Amino acid sequence: MDLGSELTMAIENRAFLQVCRGEKPERTPVWIMRQAGRYLPEYREVRKRVSFEQLCRTPELCAQVTVQPIDRLGVDAAILFSDILVVFDALGVDVRFEPGPQVEHPVRSHADVARLRDGDPDVELVYVMDAVRACKRALADRVPLIGFCGAPFTILSYLVEGGSSRDFEHTKRLMYAEPVLFGRLLERITELLCKYLAGQVRAGVDAVQIFDSWAGALSPFDYRMHVLPHVRRLVSHVRSFGVPVILFARGNASLLELVAGVGADVIGVDWSIELAHAIVSVGDDKIVQGNLDPAILLGPPELIETRARALVRAGKCARGHVFNLGHGILPATDPAHARHLVEVVHDEGTYERDR
Repeated sequence: MDLGSELTMAIENRAFLQVCRGEKPERTPVWIMRQAGRYLPEYREVRKRVSFEQLCRTPELCAQVTVQPIDRLGVDAAILFSDILVVFDALGVDVRFEPGPQVEHPVRSHADVARLRDGDPDVELVYVMDAVRACKRALADRVPLIGFCGAPFTILSYLVEGGSSRDFEHTKRLMYAEPVLFGRLLERITELLCKYLAGQVRAGVDAVQIFDSWAGALSPFDYRMHVLPHVRRLVSHVRSFGVPVILFARGNASLLELVAGVGADVIGVDWSIELAHAIVSVGDDKIVQGNLDPAILLGPPELIETRARALVRAGKCARGHVFNLGHGILPATDPAHARHLVEVVHDEGTYERDR
């Protein structure tokens, strides 16, 4: 059932959704991963009053910080303020942010997996669905709202490692030594994520991004063998609701060809590969998103302008291009630099310049 396309026309700025659906907008759309975050002084003011966990669980505050970059930067889409690990609430797993995520009891055995709860996201994560509705009210149809989740492997890696990791020792040990258990855990996580994203769509998100932040930890062989079927299932399920799906697998440019075959509407690209080369890898019939190195925003405005214009021009070789960073914006970024980036992209991305 298509819950998304019939609502698209009500949105004032439809450039982002037009590109995601394979249409040509008046200009290249731009949004920024982690655009609601610590680099914004207004976000830091909110965080003075509440913890990160409280913020994620307070719908009206989520809406407030989700809208902040729309007002300050003029980006073409909002992304729901939340965290990929809130889904642990539905699994009965406690996670603390100190400031990075810490899981007190990692899941590494048959007994650990058996203890996981099969919670209903519409109940256990109702605060996320309420936040989606609050965001839609606050945005008032100015721009579309992007929902999101972590990809199955990325969620599993946090669950098994107990936090961030450099070598993913516990995750890979489980995958190689207990492949059946590894697959079973991925299946449970994928089922949860299917329900979770369906709930976000029902609550009103206009598109969805799936973050496979730790995909680069795996070789293409292992990603294809152990992970890709679950990603394909998740993408297919969400697309059945009629909203565009962006799949962003970070950290290994050689995975792009695999990711391009999963069926997502848009392929996210990190900064480890030039966009022109990424377009060749996935095919110029695909829609891409990315991929400016976030650290460039720490440089002078002249550098930002030069690199952004070149990237917009490269993106025009694809079927469609959503301008973004190659990963999240850095906390040290000057908001004025982020706004300058948006203005440059809009100027260079105006299709009248091509005539």
